[in-house]
Amino acid sequence: MILLNFLTSLFFFAPPPSEGGAEPNPLVQLIPFVLIIAVFYFFMIRPQQKKQKEREKVLDALKKGDRVVTIGGLHGTVLEINSEKKTVLIDAGGVKLRFDRSAISTVEKSEAGEKLESA
Repeated sequence: MILLNFLTSLFFFAPPPSEGGAEPNPLVQLIPFVLIIAVFYFFMIRPQQKKQKEREKVLDALKKGDRVVTIGGLHGTVLEINSEKKTVLIDAGGVKLRFDRSAISTVEKSEAGEKLESA
């Protein structure tokens, strides 16, 4: 019983129950849950949101002549961009294919020559 009380107080950051039967403060027992939520937000959710915003910026900056790689692995050059339908016409070695803008994985800018990772 002593070991169980020790483990309970260790995991829930609550003081061990006294012999008088007084209940521990429920606010103290909520602290671990709040800490877990904060860790999930700052280490998982927030970085993913930043990555998604960066990807949207790269796709919005896409222009004719950029070399792209689709999520299926197709390499090609952008020939036309349709902003209304959010599609891109890509020339892949003489074959012209139309893709959704979201299907583009990597963009290499034509002038700067720098490679932008968007996935």
